[in-house]
Amino acid sequence: MSYKKGLSKSKYLMGLQCPRLLWKATNDAANMPSVSPSTLFVFEQGHQVGELAKQLYPGGLNLKTENFSQNLKDTKEALGCVLPVFEAGFATERLYSRVDIFAPAEGDGWDIIEVKSTTDIKEEHLYDVAFQRYCCRLGGLNIRNCYLMHINKNYIKNGEIYPAEFFTLKDITQETEGYSGNLEGNIEAMLAIIDSDTCPEASPGKQCTSPHDCPLKDQCWADLPEHNIFTLYYGNRTLPELQAQGIWDIRQIPPEFKLNPKQQIQKNCAVSGQIYTNPAEIGAFLNKLEYPLHYLDFETFATAIPVYEGTRPYQNIPFQFSLHIQQSPNSETEHYSYLAEDGYDPRPAFLSALKSSIAHQGSILVYSEIFEKARLKELAAAFPEYAGWIEGILGRILDLIVPFRDFSYYHPRQHGSASLKHVMPALAGLSYDELEIGEGQTASLRFMESVFGNLPPDEIRKIRADLEIYCGQDTGGMVEIVRKLREIGG
Repeated sequence: MSYKKGLSKSKYLMGLQCPRLLWKATNDAANMPSVSPSTLFVFEQGHQVGELAKQLYPGGLNLKTENFSQNLKDTKEALGCVLPVFEAGFATERLYSRVDIFAPAEGDGWDIIEVKSTTDIKEEHLYDVAFQRYCCRLGGLNIRNCYLMHINKNYIKNGEIYPAEFFTLKDITQETEGYSGNLEGNIEAMLAIIDSDTCPEASPGKQCTSPHDCPLKDQCWADLPEHNIFTLYYGNRTLPELQAQGIWDIRQIPPEFKLNPKQQIQKNCAVSGQIYTNPAEIGAFLNKLEYPLHYLDFETFATAIPVYEGTRPYQNIPFQFSLHIQQSPNSETEHYSYLAEDGYDPRPAFLSALKSSIAHQGSILVYSEIFEKARLKELAAAFPEYAGWIEGILGRILDLIVPFRDFSYYHPRQHGSASLKHVMPALAGLSYDELEIGEGQTASLRFMESVFGNLPPDEIRKIRADLEIYCGQDTGGMVEIVRKLREIGG
């Protein structure tokens, strides 16, 4: 009798997202893309949150999970103790599920408590718990209620972390019922996919990014044209209709298909290969700039469990800034920067350095002001002695994204995006490809490794040098972008 592979709750969620992902993860795991550092960090955050949740159930039995068969055996023994069980494993027929916290209820009943490191309940969580309950009931267990334990987004760290305040416990028994209706049908279809000798085909679509970025996305999108419909600016509503018509390239969108003005600019540029500019609008933006002009960029990190006093879960903590100051349109720039050196709260030194670096007048140019302004307002609330100064500089901030978000300038190489990572290479010819650190998430992770990890001094120095280069390129690139815009808008 040939062995047939089983379906775990993680594979079940994969199958809900994409059948091709389910098949590859089950039958071709060796060729699955490696897990990214940012994803590993998310896993580690989840583990830390899970460990904290266990403190709410003193006396609970903590089962090991490394060995599948041993976990099942230990679970059977633990259930006889009628105590909370952590990581209880259940296997019935070809299904397998592990429950974060399995708590005894009235009589012979049990409650499922699923712990999530999110600050709210997501639809995928309900599918997750519905599958767990189904596995438990197949095994003959009496499941009373199902709960979702997630992070209280309003929690403020004040000394020791108190799990009872840090978590929110929500009874999702009724909600889960709504996600159990087609569960058996889903399972049957997924087991058939797993058993198939052939990997199912999957057309690119919203499932590639929802509810998570699929690890197979780069493979599945490899043959899409450069100007594919998924790059259409705010084009999600139009995608189903375009796909139904067999259109994958923006350049193939027929003239009668309704596009908004920005999408039409994008299409025209893709067809012609030419840059679109509106010199009058660009000039109007440039006329708002007052010198000395400050080009400013922040880097931050965030953790599920707050590290510093007075901070919330996932609050962005500024640890670095880069600042280029230009006295006049044609003058050279002066560069100022700050980078935290240790694991202590970097915000006081960050604020002190920023205040001493920014002049008393002149515009402060950032890229996507929502982020920097939000961080400054958080800093003002946390450090009232800086509140007046921060209030003053908030009114001087201007957003360099404006001419690109408004499509006053559009280059076909932007591929529908107004982000700095797309605009800078297209307009200024500056790329992040050769940098050791090339995007914000990596910068955050590398910084945390340097101050919270146990790295040798040489590696720490290397990380710090890479961080300085990366953040400096953001503001240095902004200087070059403004110079290029002046060539267009005067």
